[in-house]
Amino acid sequence: MPQRSEITLADGVRLHVSVSGPADAAVTVVLLHGWCLDRRTWRDQVAALGGMGGKAPRVIAYDTRGHGRSGHTRLGSATLDQLGDDLAEVLRRFAPTGPVVLAGHSMGGMTIMEFAHRHPEEFSSRVAGLLLVSTTAEGHTHTHYGLPARVAGLLRAGETLGAGVLARSGAWRPHRMMLPALRPAIQWLLFGDDCAEAALKVTMGGIGRASLRSIGGFRESVGAQQRLDTLAALGGVPATVMVGDRDRLTPPACAESIADALPGARLEILPGAGHMLPLERPDEVSTALVTIVRRAARAAKRSRRAAGEATTRCRRAA
Repeated sequence: MPQRSEITLADGVRLHVSVSGPADAAVTVVLLHGWCLDRRTWRDQVAALGGMGGKAPRVIAYDTRGHGRSGHTRLGSATLDQLGDDLAEVLRRFAPTGPVVLAGHSMGGMTIMEFAHRHPEEFSSRVAGLLLVSTTAEGHTHTHYGLPARVAGLLRAGETLGAGVLARSGAWRPHRMMLPALRPAIQWLLFGDDCAEAALKVTMGGIGRASLRSIGGFRESVGAQQRLDTLAALGGVPATVMVGDRDRLTPPACAESIADALPGARLEILPGAGHMLPLERPDEVSTALVTIVRRAARAAKRSRRAAGEATTRCRRAA
């Protein structure tokens, strides 16, 4: 069973963290959820990683500030910059050593990019694999909601205005009472051709837990981020980029630009799928993640072997 924990960050925000898997695992996986969601987005992948037997990694999943069971954030801290710093702190507290695989969905993927931008030395020395799911490195550049450009522009303008109002509405959650009425629109926006009831339930639950401040507050930062240059500088980190061809928020153009920027990245476009790939297509996402973890574990084993051989040679020479 996962162990539940909490940490308090430097600005006083409390993060709810779930840790599972062996403490001495060769690799640690950190799972980052999307905007207005929570760590339960990754429930199928956590199960798949736990099913790897003796090769199972340590798995860390946490609720982003202002989401899930984590504490509320101040409006000025509802930024991707802050989320990148939060990820750095989670790694220092829960995975201070050893190789790490980072998996991010939507805003979680953007958080990983911000961590790479703000903490390049930590990233290069620790990260052994990446899974970027339904995310973007170019803000809202490619987001047209599956609508004609003029209509999408009007919708974005209304969304931006509404986000500003919500951001100033505080840490309460009155929208939970409205979720049944919002359900058809959320299903249309976030899911593709098929939508299992269980997947929609997890999604609606995450949205219901997010505060109005979080729903509105992160919008400006998410829309403005530009991190293709950061990705291009990462070198040969093993990476898989996944997107659904029915994704209305981060369409295939977003994933294609990420894969083009990341040297050697593998791109997977899933037919008929929308934005919620970890829940919509759990088997495909789990397979991609397990593959990256196995690759990272093999690399770690080779590194340990090489270090041991070097130590032996030095002792013999002495």
